[in-house]
Amino acid sequence: MTYKEKAQDIYNLLGQGKLMDAFEKYYAEGVIMEEPTGKRVGKAACREYEEQFLNKVQEFHDLQVHSLTSDEENGITTVENMMEVTFKDGNRVQMEQVAVQKWEGDQIVHERFYYNAG
Repeated sequence: MTYKEKAQDIYNLLGQGKLMDAFEKYYAEGVIMEEPTGKRVGKAACREYEEQFLNKVQEFHDLQVHSLTSDEENGITTVENMMEVTFKDGNRVQMEQVAVQKWEGDQIVHERFYYNAG
């Protein structure tokens, strides 16, 4: 599989409600995840963060991938996406972001999310 196909598979799994399956399959043990609100280092810390996010969600309504590009030579994929969810507090939101993923072999070793945190 190309890096682009792997990234597409992640979002296919997310669309099926299998976020943690995608995480376990495609993220390296030493992964670093960065976003405007902070940085997490290591798969265990990132897993805990993802599980906490899922525990706050009441319902997933939509997931759209607006663009997905890859630099196969350098192992970089970029995904622009939108996710709409209702949280358990009743707040329904559309979250738009861009994820830049650095791959080594079959796994992501670094992922940075760009979005408006305000």
